[in-house]
Parts: sequence; structure tokens; C-alpha cells
Amino acid sequence: AEPLTHPCRPRSRSPPRCWLRSNPYQANLLRDGVRRYLQLPADQTVLILHAKVAQKSYGNEKRFFCPPPCVYLSGPGWKLKQEQIKARDVGEAGFRVCGYMGLDSMGSSLMETQKLSFEEQPDEKGFSCAKALYISDTDKRKHFRLVLKLFFSNGQEIGTFHSKLIKVISKPSQKKQSLKNTDLCISSGSKVSLFNRLRSQTVSTRYLSVEGGAFIASARQWAAFTLHLAEECCTRSEFPLREGYIRYGSVVQLVCTATGVTLPPLIIRKVMKQYAMLDVDEPISQLHKCAFQFQGSDRMYLCLSTEKVIQFQASPCPKESNRELLNDGSCWTIISTETVEYTFSESLPCICEPVSPVPLITALQLTGGGDVAMLEVQGEYFHTHLKVWFGDVEAETMYRSPKSLVCVVPDVSAFGSDWRWLRYPITVPLLLIRDDGLIYSSSFTFTYTPEQSCIPGQQVLSDAPEDSDKLLDSIHQEFTRTNFHLFMQS
Repeated sequence: AEPLTHPCRPRSRSPPRCWLRSNPYQANLLRDGVRRYLQLPADQTVLILHAKVAQKSYGNEKRFFCPPPCVYLSGPGWKLKQEQIKARDVGEAGFRVCGYMGLDSMGSSLMETQKLSFEEQPDEKGFSCAKALYISDTDKRKHFRLVLKLFFSNGQEIGTFHSKLIKVISKPSQKKQSLKNTDLCISSGSKVSLFNRLRSQTVSTRYLSVEGGAFIASARQWAAFTLHLAEECCTRSEFPLREGYIRYGSVVQLVCTATGVTLPPLIIRKVMKQYAMLDVDEPISQLHKCAFQFQGSDRMYLCLSTEKVIQFQASPCPKESNRELLNDGSCWTIISTETVEYTFSESLPCICEPVSPVPLITALQLTGGGDVAMLEVQGEYFHTHLKVWFGDVEAETMYRSPKSLVCVVPDVSAFGSDWRWLRYPITVPLLLIRDDGLIYSSSFTFTYTPEQSCIPGQQVLSDAPEDSDKLLDSIHQEFTRTNFHLFMQS
């Protein structure tokens, strides 16, 4: 991350009057709450995992979504909130989390949705999945969203959360896939799920997952894997990534998105009638049957045996050298997946309204410079009761649309530093805060970098301190007109 140029000096003019800031009393209360939050974050996170496509059901046959949509609840804020509810004499049954999930076209009746019961996992995350959701042939839409409604068992509503768009398909494409139809192709760096269904029986479905640092085949939970194109001569420890769409015959790397556990380099093969096709070179499509051959091995393939993941040696076909015979456990179905994460924190005890809509920040755009720099926050689910905060400093904020907020970047002196002699960059988290004190954290940070002329004889650091490196790993958005850094962590 390279430093940008903008002098750290006081504002010489005020922002437009139409921009809103909390009144002084409310601002002080909020600032105290934000400071407590920054010292000891008590976030509550709702994570929804789901497939990118869904196969339509026909007639009385119900094609349940596979893999089933999953919900994970994580963060210390859940336990804190449950303890607050329990202390208000609702009893033990009042602080359990329950929920319902359905399609976004469904009405408000809970009879049309699937009830979710959350169980606590060893890592203290709450987990549930909706195994019986499907879309019927009477629904003519080409895309839909899942809707998740969460409650505490005393009836208090937590909020409503939406999945990303899901594409409806009639059945897996049997034709050679064209790169023109990118909705069904799988690109390098995208997330996928792999499942195996013995003898086409739904009850025998096993999902590739990771548990205790090892790959397993689970009947209950599935993991999302980042699928990378790799070079032909890559090694397990270090592999150069490539861009493009995944094709059969490519060397790929499967990396678990949750744990980072990685399989050795694999060659992805097309499967036809339980044979691995060695000479097929075409793009991979959603819900295709495929096999994964360990690179450099003697016909060894990724295989499941009950709940274990093993290596299976395929049999050569004497009459057809371009085929190898597999067993059932070596034939996997591949499908792209999506993840959407909602994070919030009830820093003030007086919050009674549902937390939704939970805003999602997708991008930042910095404009202006000199006396006033403006930051446009882009994303989804914005509303007029939100204000942008830079750490514990509130910014004048203007609501533009459900996908855009604009704020004035506070001067660095607002953080109480002796900004005239600032020698190191100051990095603060970017927060969205609702009028009642509900905090929506984000993966973005904002960095003020000192102007070189302010530091006689001192070389300005060209980057943030080493301890902030983790925040700068994945995405860096740079703007050349001001001396600010905008960072997002994946």
C-alpha cells in the first residue's frame, strides 16, 4: 500500500448544512458506547452459506436445494445479549435463538417456511441448515433470494436477513458449455461445494468438509472451497494462481475458506457413466459430475469412504486409453456457492428494534481534497437513520440512496492527537451507526498518513505499521488526490 498525498491541516470551511450530525448530548452518549465497543468488541455475526444455483422441482417431486442453505451465528455479542435477556427474568427458555427460512416470494406466514433450530458447535458457533427448501415449477422466476428471520425464544425479533441472488435452472447442462453463458461457468478464485450421492439416493449424500484440520465427508455440514487454477508444475506448499474459467484437464487447488486447509494439486476430470474422461477440454458447468486426480500420481483420485476422505486408484480401460474406471465414491458433483455476512453490535442497552436492515459495505470512493474530502460509501440496505463513524468520531453524513451514503472525512485533529507533529499513520475502523446506537462494523479501515512537510528531517513511513498487515491482505483501494488509505479485509 503506497501513501497518498494530502496535508493534515484543519478544515477552513464547514460542510453543507443539509448534512446531518447527532445533537451534542446524543453524540456524547454514542461516542461513549463506541469507545466501549472499540475496547471490547461484542459483535454478533449472521453468516448465510448457500448454492449459487437451484434446480427447479417438477410436479410432486421436490428437489431440495443441495447443498442445503446453512446459517452460522458467531461472535461474543450473542452470549452477552442472551445474558441480558435472561437477567430480565424471562427464564432459561427466553434466550435461545430460533429462526425461519424461506424464499423471498413467500408470504409472512411461518407455515410456508422451514423452522431452524440452532445447535452450539465446539467452536461456540451456532449452526442450523434448511434441508427441505425447494422451488416449484409454478414459480416462474429466473432468480430469487432466501429470507432468514431470527428471533429469541421469548418472542423478541432479532431481524430479517437476505441471501444473495440464486439462479434457477431446470437441470444440469449436458451440452458442451460455452463461455458466453458465464452464469453457469465456474471461474478461478470462486467458491464451490462438492458433494457425493451414492446410487442417486438423497439419504446417502455426503459433502466434502473440514473438521479438526482434516478433510472429511459429512452428512450434515458442508464447506465452501476456493477453487484456484494453478500452474502445471505447482507444489502443495506454494502455487502460482491463474485467472480464467475452470476447464476439465486443468490443475486446480482446493482451499477451505473457513480454515485455509488445502488439498494437494489436483487435475479435474469430467465423469461420464462412472468413467473419468482424460481427453476432455471444456469449461465446467454447474452441477456437473467430476473427479479429482492427484497430480503426478498413478491414477489416484479423491474419494470418500463413509465419512473418511481417501485416495482411490482408478482402473485403466484397455480398449479406451482416454478413460479410467472410477468407483462411486470418486464421483463428485460441483456447484458454485455464495456467502453473505451480517455483523452488528448492540452497544447501548436501550435497543429494542430489530437490527435489520443490516447495511453491507461493498466499496468506498474518496473525492475532493484540501479543506474538505468526501467519502462515498457504497453497498446495500442503507437508510436515513445511519451515520458514518471513523473510529469514535462521527462524520457529517448524507443519505443518497439505499446503495449510497456520502460523508465528510473528519480532520485528523478530531482524534485528539497532536496532529501537527504526527509521525505515524493513524488507522481507524469504518463503522455505520444507527440513531439508537446499534453499531454495524465493517471490514474497511481508514488510514490518515502524515504530510512529509509536517515532519522536518523525518522520513514518512510508506505503509501502515506491521501489526496492521492483516487488515491489508486482500483488497486495497487507492485514490491519488488525497493522503488517505482505504482498505478492505476479506
